[in-house]
Amino acid sequence: MKYLHNIGLYFLMLVQVFKKPQKRKIFRESLFKEIDELGLKSIGIVAFISFFVGGVVAIQTALNVDSPWIPKFLIGFATKRSIILEFAPTFMSVILAGKVGSYITSSIGTMRVTEQIDALEVMGVNSLNYLVLPKVVAAVFFYPFIVLLAMVLGIFGGWVSGPLTGLFTSDNYIEGIQLDFQPYLVRYALIKTMVFAFVIATIPSFYGYYVKGGSLEVGKASTQSVVWTSIVIILLNYFLTQMLLG
Repeated sequence: MKYLHNIGLYFLMLVQVFKKPQKRKIFRESLFKEIDELGLKSIGIVAFISFFVGGVVAIQTALNVDSPWIPKFLIGFATKRSIILEFAPTFMSVILAGKVGSYITSSIGTMRVTEQIDALEVMGVNSLNYLVLPKVVAAVFFYPFIVLLAMVLGIFGGWVSGPLTGLFTSDNYIEGIQLDFQPYLVRYALIKTMVFAFVIATIPSFYGYYVKGGSLEVGKASTQSVVWTSIVIILLNYFLTQMLLG
Protein backbone atom coordinates (compact mmCIF):
# COMPACT_ATOMS: atom_id res chain seq x y z
CA MET A 1 0.00 0.00 0.00
CA LYS A 2 2.94 2.33 0.66
CA TYR A 3 4.04 2.14 -2.99
CA LEU A 4 0.51 2.89 -4.23
CA HIS A 5 0.31 5.82 -1.83
CA ASN A 6 3.62 7.20 -3.10
CA ILE A 7 2.56 6.80 -6.74
CA GLY A 8 -0.67 8.68 -6.09
CA LEU A 9 1.17 11.37 -4.14
CA TYR A 10 3.67 11.69 -6.99
CA PHE A 11 0.94 12.41 -9.54
CA LEU A 12 -0.79 14.84 -7.18
CA MET A 13 2.56 16.60 -6.88
CA LEU A 14 2.78 16.92 -10.67
CA VAL A 15 -0.58 18.71 -10.72
CA GLN A 16 0.84 21.43 -8.47
CA VAL A 17 4.16 21.52 -10.33
CA PHE A 18 2.63 22.36 -13.71
CA LYS A 19 0.51 25.28 -12.62
CA LYS A 20 1.32 28.64 -14.20
CA PRO A 21 4.26 30.38 -12.45
CA GLN A 22 3.15 33.34 -10.35
CA LYS A 23 6.06 35.57 -11.39
CA ARG A 24 7.70 35.00 -14.77
CA LYS A 25 10.85 36.94 -13.87
CA ILE A 26 11.53 34.74 -10.85
CA PHE A 27 10.81 31.62 -12.89
CA ARG A 28 13.21 32.75 -15.61
CA GLU A 29 15.98 33.39 -13.11
CA SER A 30 15.41 29.99 -11.49
CA LEU A 31 15.41 28.31 -14.90
CA PHE A 32 18.84 29.70 -15.86
CA LYS A 33 20.18 28.68 -12.46
CA GLU A 34 18.91 25.11 -12.92
CA ILE A 35 20.32 24.90 -16.46
CA ASP A 36 23.70 25.71 -14.95
CA GLU A 37 23.37 23.31 -12.00
CA LEU A 38 21.71 20.37 -13.77
CA GLY A 39 23.09 20.76 -17.29
CA LEU A 40 26.27 22.77 -17.73
CA LYS A 41 27.95 21.28 -14.66
CA SER A 42 27.24 17.76 -15.99
CA ILE A 43 28.95 18.27 -19.35
CA GLY A 44 32.42 17.44 -18.02
CA ILE A 45 31.60 13.99 -16.66
CA VAL A 46 29.42 13.20 -19.68
CA ALA A 47 32.23 14.11 -22.09
CA PHE A 48 34.82 12.11 -20.16
CA ILE A 49 32.73 8.95 -19.88
CA SER A 50 31.41 9.13 -23.45
CA PHE A 51 34.85 9.40 -25.03
CA PHE A 52 36.36 6.44 -23.19
CA VAL A 53 33.29 4.20 -23.32
CA GLY A 54 33.12 4.79 -27.09
CA GLY A 55 36.73 3.64 -27.32
CA VAL A 56 36.01 0.56 -25.21
CA VAL A 57 32.97 -0.37 -27.32
CA ALA A 58 35.01 -0.09 -30.53
CA ILE A 59 37.89 -2.15 -29.11
CA GLN A 60 35.61 -4.90 -27.79
CA THR A 61 33.75 -5.01 -31.10
CA ALA A 62 37.04 -5.29 -33.00
CA LEU A 63 38.23 -8.13 -30.78
CA ASN A 64 34.96 -10.02 -31.20
CA VAL A 65 34.82 -9.74 -35.01
CA ASP A 66 38.45 -10.68 -35.57
CA SER A 67 37.77 -12.93 -38.54
CA PRO A 68 38.79 -12.65 -42.21
CA TRP A 69 35.16 -13.37 -43.16
CA ILE A 70 33.78 -10.33 -41.30
CA PRO A 71 34.43 -6.90 -42.87
CA LYS A 72 36.22 -4.39 -40.67
CA PHE A 73 33.69 -1.63 -41.38
CA LEU A 74 31.24 -3.46 -39.12
CA ILE A 75 33.26 -2.19 -36.16
CA GLY A 76 32.29 1.40 -36.88
CA PHE A 77 28.72 0.40 -37.71
CA ALA A 78 28.25 -1.57 -34.47
CA THR A 79 29.86 1.17 -32.37
CA LYS A 80 27.64 3.82 -33.93
CA ARG A 81 24.44 1.84 -33.36
CA SER A 82 25.37 0.88 -29.78
CA ILE A 83 26.14 4.46 -28.79
CA ILE A 84 23.13 6.06 -30.49
CA LEU A 85 20.55 3.48 -29.45
CA GLU A 86 21.54 2.68 -25.87
CA PHE A 87 24.72 4.14 -24.47
CA ALA A 88 24.08 7.85 -25.03
CA PRO A 89 20.37 8.05 -24.07
CA THR A 90 20.05 5.30 -21.46
CA PHE A 91 23.47 4.80 -19.87
CA MET A 92 24.12 8.51 -19.61
CA SER A 93 20.64 9.07 -18.12
CA VAL A 94 21.38 6.53 -15.39
CA ILE A 95 24.66 8.33 -14.64
CA LEU A 96 22.86 11.68 -14.54
CA ALA A 97 20.23 10.14 -12.27
CA GLY A 98 22.99 9.48 -9.75
CA LYS A 99 24.71 12.83 -10.08
CA VAL A 100 21.72 15.13 -10.56
CA GLY A 101 19.14 13.11 -8.64
CA SER A 102 21.11 13.15 -5.39
CA TYR A 103 21.66 16.90 -5.76
CA ILE A 104 17.95 17.60 -6.32
CA THR A 105 16.80 15.44 -3.40
CA SER A 106 19.37 16.80 -0.98
CA SER A 107 18.76 20.46 -1.91
CA ILE A 108 14.96 20.24 -1.66
CA GLY A 109 15.13 17.90 1.34
CA THR A 110 17.37 20.34 3.21
CA MET A 111 14.85 23.10 2.54
CA ARG A 112 12.12 20.84 3.91
CA VAL A 113 13.86 19.89 7.17
CA THR A 114 15.00 23.49 7.78
CA GLU A 115 11.38 24.67 7.27
CA GLN A 116 12.20 26.90 4.29
CA ILE A 117 9.43 25.24 2.29
CA ASP A 118 6.98 25.90 5.11
CA ALA A 119 7.99 29.56 4.99
CA LEU A 120 7.26 29.67 1.24
CA GLU A 121 3.82 28.16 1.83
CA VAL A 122 3.08 30.71 4.57
CA MET A 123 3.91 33.52 2.10
CA GLY A 124 1.38 32.05 -0.34
CA VAL A 125 3.96 30.68 -2.79
CA ASN A 126 3.26 27.43 -4.63
CA SER A 127 6.45 25.79 -3.40
CA LEU A 128 6.25 22.80 -5.78
CA ASN A 129 5.85 25.05 -8.78
CA TYR A 130 8.62 27.36 -7.56
CA LEU A 131 11.12 24.59 -6.76
CA VAL A 132 10.40 21.79 -9.22
CA LEU A 133 9.12 23.33 -12.49
CA PRO A 134 12.42 25.09 -13.37
CA LYS A 135 14.25 21.79 -12.82
CA VAL A 136 11.85 19.91 -15.10
CA VAL A 137 12.05 22.48 -17.90
CA ALA A 138 15.84 22.74 -17.63
CA ALA A 139 16.32 18.95 -17.74
CA VAL A 140 13.83 18.19 -20.51
CA PHE A 141 15.11 20.85 -22.88
CA PHE A 142 18.84 20.73 -22.09
CA TYR A 143 19.56 17.00 -21.71
CA PRO A 144 18.98 16.23 -25.42
CA PHE A 145 21.95 18.48 -26.18
CA ILE A 146 24.05 16.60 -23.62
CA VAL A 147 23.07 13.28 -25.20
CA LEU A 148 23.94 14.57 -28.68
CA LEU A 149 27.34 15.52 -27.29
CA ALA A 150 27.68 12.02 -25.79
CA MET A 151 26.90 10.48 -29.19
CA VAL A 152 29.52 12.58 -30.98
CA LEU A 153 32.23 12.03 -28.37
CA GLY A 154 31.46 8.32 -28.08
CA ILE A 155 31.80 7.78 -31.81
CA PHE A 156 34.92 9.97 -31.84
CA GLY A 157 36.41 7.95 -28.98
CA GLY A 158 35.86 4.79 -30.99
CA TRP A 159 37.60 6.35 -33.98
CA VAL A 160 40.62 7.38 -31.87
CA SER A 161 40.97 3.88 -30.39
CA GLY A 162 41.56 2.33 -33.84
CA PRO A 163 44.95 3.86 -34.69
CA LEU A 164 46.05 3.66 -31.02
CA THR A 165 45.45 -0.10 -30.80
CA GLY A 166 46.03 -1.05 -34.44
CA LEU A 167 42.89 -3.21 -34.44
CA PHE A 168 41.24 -1.33 -37.33
CA THR A 169 41.93 1.60 -39.60
CA SER A 170 40.28 5.01 -39.64
CA ASP A 171 38.96 4.41 -43.17
CA ASN A 172 37.19 1.21 -42.16
CA TYR A 173 35.71 2.85 -39.07
CA ILE A 174 34.44 5.89 -40.98
CA GLU A 175 32.94 3.62 -43.65
CA GLY A 176 31.03 1.79 -40.92
CA ILE A 177 29.75 5.05 -39.44
CA GLN A 178 28.41 6.15 -42.82
CA LEU A 179 26.80 2.77 -43.55
CA ASP A 180 22.99 2.73 -43.33
CA PHE A 181 22.61 5.92 -41.30
CA GLN A 182 19.00 6.35 -40.15
CA PRO A 183 18.06 9.78 -38.73
CA TYR A 184 15.01 8.23 -37.03
CA LEU A 185 17.31 6.41 -34.61
CA VAL A 186 18.68 9.75 -33.40
CA ARG A 187 15.13 11.06 -32.94
CA TYR A 188 14.27 7.87 -31.06
CA ALA A 189 17.23 8.44 -28.73
CA LEU A 190 16.26 12.07 -28.13
CA ILE A 191 12.64 11.14 -27.38
CA LYS A 192 13.87 8.64 -24.79
CA THR A 193 16.19 11.26 -23.36
CA MET A 194 13.39 13.78 -22.84
CA VAL A 195 11.27 11.16 -21.04
CA PHE A 196 14.22 10.14 -18.88
CA ALA A 197 15.02 13.80 -18.14
CA PHE A 198 11.47 14.29 -16.86
CA VAL A 199 11.92 11.29 -14.55
CA ILE A 200 15.34 12.53 -13.37
CA ALA A 201 13.86 15.90 -12.42
CA THR A 202 10.58 14.78 -10.80
CA ILE A 203 11.29 11.60 -8.81
CA PRO A 204 14.21 13.07 -6.82
CA SER A 205 12.12 16.21 -6.27
CA PHE A 206 9.33 14.01 -4.88
CA TYR A 207 11.65 12.31 -2.40
CA GLY A 208 13.20 15.60 -1.34
CA TYR A 209 9.92 17.45 -0.97
CA TYR A 210 8.20 14.82 1.16
CA VAL A 211 11.17 13.85 3.34
CA LYS A 212 10.52 13.80 7.08
CA GLY A 213 13.05 14.06 9.87
CA GLY A 214 16.54 15.52 9.82
CA SER A 215 19.77 15.37 7.85
CA LEU A 216 20.03 11.58 8.21
CA GLU A 217 16.63 11.13 6.54
CA VAL A 218 17.69 13.50 3.73
CA GLY A 219 20.66 11.23 3.02
CA LYS A 220 18.43 8.14 2.97
CA ALA A 221 15.96 9.92 0.69
CA SER A 222 18.78 10.81 -1.72
CA THR A 223 19.78 7.14 -1.94
CA GLN A 224 16.18 6.03 -2.46
CA SER A 225 15.60 8.64 -5.16
CA VAL A 226 18.65 7.54 -7.16
CA VAL A 227 17.65 3.87 -6.90
CA TRP A 228 14.03 4.42 -7.95
CA THR A 229 14.94 6.87 -10.69
CA SER A 230 17.33 4.31 -12.19
CA ILE A 231 14.71 1.56 -11.95
CA VAL A 232 12.06 3.70 -13.65
CA ILE A 233 14.51 4.66 -16.41
CA ILE A 234 15.31 1.01 -17.12
CA LEU A 235 11.61 0.06 -17.18
CA LEU A 236 10.68 3.00 -19.40
CA ASN A 237 13.58 2.14 -21.71
CA TYR A 238 12.05 -1.29 -22.28
CA PHE A 239 8.57 0.03 -23.04
CA LEU A 240 9.76 2.95 -25.18
CA THR A 241 11.93 0.60 -27.23
CA GLN A 242 8.93 -1.64 -27.83
CA MET A 243 6.73 1.31 -28.76
CA LEU A 244 9.15 3.24 -30.95
CA LEU A 245 11.17 0.44 -32.56
CA GLY A 246 8.97 -2.62 -32.20
